[in-house]
Amino acid sequence: GILQHPDGTVLKQLQPPPRGPREQEFYNKVYDSDCCDSILLELREYLPKYFGVWSPPTAPNDTYLKLEDVTRKFNKPCIMDVKIGQKSYDPYASAEKIQQQVSKYPLMEEIGFLVLGMRVYHVSSDSYETQNQHYGRSLTKETVKDGISKFFHNGYCLRKDAIAASIQKIEKILEWFEGQAQLNFYASSLLFVYEGSCQATTVRLSDVTLAEKRGVPKGLLSGGDILEYNNNIHVINSTENGKIEASVSKGLSKFYALHKKAYSKRHHSQLSLKVENLEQDNVWKSSTCITQEHLNGNVIPQLEKVFCHMPAEIKESANVEVRMIDFAHVFPSNTKDEGYIYGLKNLITVLQNILDN
Repeated sequence: GILQHPDGTVLKQLQPPPRGPREQEFYNKVYDSDCCDSILLELREYLPKYFGVWSPPTAPNDTYLKLEDVTRKFNKPCIMDVKIGQKSYDPYASAEKIQQQVSKYPLMEEIGFLVLGMRVYHVSSDSYETQNQHYGRSLTKETVKDGISKFFHNGYCLRKDAIAASIQKIEKILEWFEGQAQLNFYASSLLFVYEGSCQATTVRLSDVTLAEKRGVPKGLLSGGDILEYNNNIHVINSTENGKIEASVSKGLSKFYALHKKAYSKRHHSQLSLKVENLEQDNVWKSSTCITQEHLNGNVIPQLEKVFCHMPAEIKESANVEVRMIDFAHVFPSNTKDEGYIYGLKNLITVLQNILDN
C-alpha cells in the first residue's frame, strides 16, 4: 500500500521487476533535471511531483518511490481511482496474462475505463463511504453513469461544481495525449480528489411541518437534517444594476428568524447573507440570481438549486485535483495512444451526461 512519510510525501513501494524498475525509469525520465522535451515537461503538470527514491534505514534493500501527497491540502478528501484505456495489459503480456486481465472486466474495451475504488465523504453523517474494485467491475454500460455519479454525491446533493472542474482537468490531459506520439500507457489510472467538507453555512430545520409548508421537496430534509454549502450565501436581485432590494434581505431575515431556536446553539451555523453590487462580484450571473419572486416561501429549494447545481461560470472554483498515476506499464511508441484517448473521451462523455441530466 501507500505509506505516508513524516515530511508530507507518500511512499509507494517499488514493485518486483520488471514493473517497479520500469515505473522508476519513467519518473526519472519525466523529472530529469536536464529534460528539455516539451512533451515531458508538460506531462509533469498531470503527475504527482516526484522526489526520487527512498529506503528505510532498517531495510536498505526496500525501495520506495517518494511522491507528492495529492490529498494533503484537502480537509475531507473524496478520492476515486479510475483505470484508463481499452486494454489493461501491455503489448508484451502473455496469452495467460491477457486472458486474466480481460476476464476481470470484459467491458474494458467498450467502456474504456474501470473504477478501481472510491472514498466519498458524506456531510450528513460526517463519515466516509468506501467502494472497492468489485463495485467498479459490477458496473455495466447502463449503470456506469450512476456508478460514477455516486462519487460526486455528498449525501445531500450532487456536487456538479466538482464534476465540471473534473471535466476541465481531464480535457487538459486529453489535449496532451492528442499532441504526443512517444509514449503509450497501459493499466495506468487517473486519481480524482475533491474537497468533501462544507465550510460555511449550516441550516438546521428541525420543524419538518414548517419545512414542508415552505416548499422543501420530500427527500431533501428529514427531521434535524443539516444543509451545508461550501460558500457564504450571496443574494443579489437580478435588476439591471445588480443591487439587492431591501425587501429581499428583510424577507430572508424574517424567514430564518423562525428557525433561530433550531440552530442558535451552533455558532458555525449562522447564515451569512452577503449583499454585494454585481459590478464588485460578477460570480453570479442574472440567470442564477435569487429574486424576490423566488424567495416567497421557497428559500431552501432555491438555495439547494444554486449550490448543488453550480453554473459553468464558476466551475473552476471547485477544489479538485485530477492526476495520472501508476506507470509500471508505460512504453515508448511512435503512434498516438488511441486506447487511452478513447477512455478519456468516454469518461468525459459520462461526466458530461451526469452534469447535463
